[in-house]
Amino acid sequence: MPTPSHKINQRIEAVCEAGCDAVRASIQTLESGNQVALTSDLSPEESQQVLTELKTLMSIYDNP
Repeated sequence: MPTPSHKINQRIEAVCEAGCDAVRASIQTLESGNQVALTSDLSPEESQQVLTELKTLMSIYDNP
């Protein structure tokens, strides 16, 4: 998978700033095929990249 772009990194940071519960909710929403507010203007590929990155980040917290 390509390195996330600056735009994608900004979206990931914004979701993460809202806290772990917001990240988990965003993951659930994106996994169900829906968009969250911060990804509504991204392409499907970019949204998938945000989802993958969020899941990777949360694996650190959810699987110590």
